[in-house]
Amino acid sequence: MENARALISHFLKNRITLATFLLYLYARARLRLGYYPHRYFYLMMPTLKKVLVIGSGAREHALVQACLKSLRVQAVVAAPGNGGMAQEVPCLPLDVENVPQIVELAKSQGADFVVVGPEVPLSLGAVDALETAGIPAYGPQKAGARLEASKTFTKDFLLKYKIPTAFGEKFTDVKSALDFLKTQSFPIVIKASGLAAGKGVVIPQNFDEAEQAVREMLEQKIFGDSGAEILIEEFMDGEEASIMLMVSGTDFVELSPSQDHKRVGDGDTGPNTGGMGAYAPAAVVTPEINEQVLERIVKPTLAGLKQEGIDYRGTLYVGIMITAQGPKVVEFNVRFGDPECEILLPLLETDVVQLMWDCAHGTLQPETVRFKNGYAVIVVLAAKGYPGAYAKGEKITLPFPCKEESGVQILHAGTKLNEHGDLLTNGGRVLGVVAQAPTLPEAVKKAYETAELIHFDSKYLRTDIAHRELKRLGL
Repeated sequence: MENARALISHFLKNRITLATFLLYLYARARLRLGYYPHRYFYLMMPTLKKVLVIGSGAREHALVQACLKSLRVQAVVAAPGNGGMAQEVPCLPLDVENVPQIVELAKSQGADFVVVGPEVPLSLGAVDALETAGIPAYGPQKAGARLEASKTFTKDFLLKYKIPTAFGEKFTDVKSALDFLKTQSFPIVIKASGLAAGKGVVIPQNFDEAEQAVREMLEQKIFGDSGAEILIEEFMDGEEASIMLMVSGTDFVELSPSQDHKRVGDGDTGPNTGGMGAYAPAAVVTPEINEQVLERIVKPTLAGLKQEGIDYRGTLYVGIMITAQGPKVVEFNVRFGDPECEILLPLLETDVVQLMWDCAHGTLQPETVRFKNGYAVIVVLAAKGYPGAYAKGEKITLPFPCKEESGVQILHAGTKLNEHGDLLTNGGRVLGVVAQAPTLPEAVKKAYETAELIHFDSKYLRTDIAHRELKRLGL
């Protein structure tokens, strides 16, 4: 009934003709008989005069490009954007943590759809505010965004609905945390409960390292309020993978399983980062493992959210650990992973904007979604020193513009344009080189060949992206 009401409201609001509505019903009937007439469903979505993309990273650059490719989108704007996006679409100043400012910008630009990229505005209720203002948006409301905004909320949720995960305890004071750690074996996992840009997780190998992490988070407050509460979890031994879902209530589309590379150094060494590279599809997620993920994790999670009164619409990123006991949840994120987004969107045959619109309006039809064959890889070019201190303002030389060339694309993260139009570094993760090819070794080769042609003084990159998968292939 909820979907029916949403559909009727959608057709009335957008003044879609009776003929189109009947054509839609005809398409639904054919779908039930086993046909997949996605060309008919395409008619459900009106032409969007302007889409506003919120964010400034390579993830948002990928979303901007997906919007530019959509035949249903007339214009795209980004806020605040970056140097690469500014070469393709208008970029407007915006504080992404200021929800009223987001709504006002959407209104002033006449945006009829908003794509919220980062987790912070989602956790602050940006989608709630936009929908209250009558502006459709892609992303979960504030209640759903708690899955990422509070790791302790998520741990309680997972335990309540018996979803496989690591054992853990939460703490707000140093003494209790250290007393608990004295009873534990190592390595162990310590997480800042709140948002920490992907850097709020440490894996101490002994008590001294664990004590240092606890004191840094709770006493020194290196993550601010995000570290006012911490979660200490058992260390799960296995291999990690990323499961990215586009969700509309209890309906969802699973994108290709992928694998990120969090550590800054080759061989998965050094501190955690926001991600130094990724590839998809990841064969470590076998059909059997994937079935377990869907049945034991994804479906119970969506059913649990519904039970909690949360109508979840947007991306749900499930970080899993594939253990000897099966897949377990490492974390939930409530937006596209970065850098996973940059490789998953190109592997979609179906219009990405259509999918986001359908998720937001409760009209998602998973059976109609189509994927491309082949592999995608991203190699992140960072500023040396990241995730610690690093230089900014260095001039960047690129071999070709952002647009795809021979299956390779350069996406911008920490970049800006100066008054002369020169491209400069402006962040820790600077660029992402995305390559597609029929095989993984070909995609990896293309990405690294292009990365070699890019220059800025402090350029740093991992040289072993996809190393686990290549090893499985005997390479």
